[in-house]
Amino acid sequence: MSSSVPNKRIRKSPAARRAEIVAAAAAVALSEGLECITLRRIAEELDVRPGLISHYFPAVEDLVAEAFGEAAGFELDGLLPADRGDATPTQHLARFFVRADGEAYDDISRLWLNARHLSRYRPALRDRVAVQEAAWRNRLEALIRDGVELGEFRTEDPLVAAIQILVVLDGLGMLVNSADTADDPPVVRRMPVTTAERELGLPAGTLTAAATSN
Repeated sequence: MSSSVPNKRIRKSPAARRAEIVAAAAAVALSEGLECITLRRIAEELDVRPGLISHYFPAVEDLVAEAFGEAAGFELDGLLPADRGDATPTQHLARFFVRADGEAYDDISRLWLNARHLSRYRPALRDRVAVQEAAWRNRLEALIRDGVELGEFRTEDPLVAAIQILVVLDGLGMLVNSADTADDPPVVRRMPVTTAERELGLPAGTLTAAATSN
């Protein structure tokens, strides 16, 4: 005689369920675009009823904003962790440029383009984009200030230097929508690094050498 017990759904806490919904929406945003986030679409992803999604997010615009914030925040912590461990500011910055280069982050680059376009019409998303932009500026500025205090970097205004570096990175991020970027001149791909070296008073090649030596 079988003694098997029927499987039961595990009831998740409200916090866990909300986090699950946001994570699913962030995945859809990265793979398909923010426009594809609907209550029904996320319900299908999680195999639940749309009513459950609307219980946590009565307005889908709030879920779109949360999804972007989740993906962008994960990107920031992956590319430029707040804790640099034993790395010097120069080494940490060099590793950042290595992580930010290549196809691995094409999806998040497209998402930033997507979010900035849609934020013109969606206030909740516009506010979240502003929060993430500020987080990036603050994180990079803090690293540059550390480098200045330790004598590794030289700049009169760490915030301005951080903004200049991020503007160049954003500009290159627009290339992900090009049909073919394989033929881009190396000097173009290196613009974020050369900009950082110039603005931080580093000899040319310093960041490349720091990245390859660790």
